[in-house]
Amino acid sequence: MKYVANIPVLANYDVVVCGGGPAGCAAALSAARENMKVLLVESGGQLGGSATSGLVSQWLGGRTQEGEWVVGGLFRSLSEEATSLGYALTPHLLEGEDYHPYGWFNWFIHGIPLDPYGVAVFLDDKMQEAGVEVLLDTSFVDVRLEDKRIDSLILHNSSGLFAVGAKAVVDATGNADVAFRAGCDTLKGRPEDGKLAPSSLIFDVYNVDTEELTRAIEKNRDPKFRDLIADLRRKGIWDFPYDIFICTELPVKGEYFINTCRLIGIDGTDGRSVSDGLRRGRRETRQLFAILKEYFPGFKDAHIKSVAPQLGVRETRRIVGEYFLTVEDLAQGRKFDDCIGFSMYGWDLPNPDKPSEQPFAEDAKSGFKPKVKKGLYTPLPYRIMVPKGLDNLICPGRAVSVEGQVLGPVRVMASCMAMGEAAGMAAGVVAKESTSFAQINIQDLRRNLEARGAIVDEKKLPIIYPRVDQT
Repeated sequence: MKYVANIPVLANYDVVVCGGGPAGCAAALSAARENMKVLLVESGGQLGGSATSGLVSQWLGGRTQEGEWVVGGLFRSLSEEATSLGYALTPHLLEGEDYHPYGWFNWFIHGIPLDPYGVAVFLDDKMQEAGVEVLLDTSFVDVRLEDKRIDSLILHNSSGLFAVGAKAVVDATGNADVAFRAGCDTLKGRPEDGKLAPSSLIFDVYNVDTEELTRAIEKNRDPKFRDLIADLRRKGIWDFPYDIFICTELPVKGEYFINTCRLIGIDGTDGRSVSDGLRRGRRETRQLFAILKEYFPGFKDAHIKSVAPQLGVRETRRIVGEYFLTVEDLAQGRKFDDCIGFSMYGWDLPNPDKPSEQPFAEDAKSGFKPKVKKGLYTPLPYRIMVPKGLDNLICPGRAVSVEGQVLGPVRVMASCMAMGEAAGMAAGVVAKESTSFAQINIQDLRRNLEARGAIVDEKKLPIIYPRVDQT
């Protein structure tokens, strides 16, 4: 069936950002600082992406365990401001303790715990202050191409179909939706079979007895309760395909987000698959929570506060970019003269068939003995965001041009913000100079990012002396 419609162009913008998650929000704010007329388009009802709608309520990967900043710039400033307003926390080590409620282990506090509602409102305010126009509940549909540039984007919301013109486009959808619709080459899943990492459905609980939970974790020396789960499996009580329990405390004492559910076989680019994942996830949430209340220390009197309306999707399409970042690059510690930021995170892309296993973990029980060793910091080359074939499109976030397992350290939210900030600044250059993302002066971009407080040079990274339990 052929569909033909007269679609009005309602407005023209310097920069249009598709996707209001961490990468998209950072890109929109960054482009606005360059005095661009910016439109931010988000398919959901609020900004923040996985951190708010997905209830993955930690901006991970931006700090060391000692609390030093690895990702500066917008990530640091937003984290500090959100903390000052009571929407977030910046945890620090607990002297003499093994367990930390905000990070499973006392040394695993790279994240910024968030109040999802508070951060959604906070991001609304930041966009308004910056002069960014925001369209919520608005879906990207297609592009209109002219030569090697996107001339306009077709969008849809309750007003119907309409188009907006753009000089530069930031695809922060996470699925490379814009790049894919524009005809750019993309990759998806494992090379051997196309299978994707499992998705999650997160839920928040309240009235957890933190002291009882902490005592049990310290007694068993395992915050993931592997032995308890193995015993429940032997008794026929636990029949999920995953073998670990993951929870971290939210800014309000006794409230936790539960990141345990692992949904196999979900494709985040397939609408039916996503619908199936949400239904399966809600059923598993009901079953899992009943087990937590009966068998897990601290959860007897707990209640569900909310279940995410959005799946936590770890992996879908990746662009074929100007550079393809590989496992070998990270293993060899290669340096990049176009580095625009870093991530402080390890290998973390679960096995599509065995969702509690990390393919690069030598010891599945500890999860911290990598088969492939890399540095504590993962560099983010600018070129992994630039898809081949189009001049005015850039793709920050988890759709970047990397080998599958490299997504583990790259896809977390702090590094997505670092990439988004660089993409938004680059979009300003592309819009002003009518050039391409591939041809901008990268060293000027790096200098301008550094002037904004970003960390782009490894010499500026904090020195870390690895702990014995991380080797």
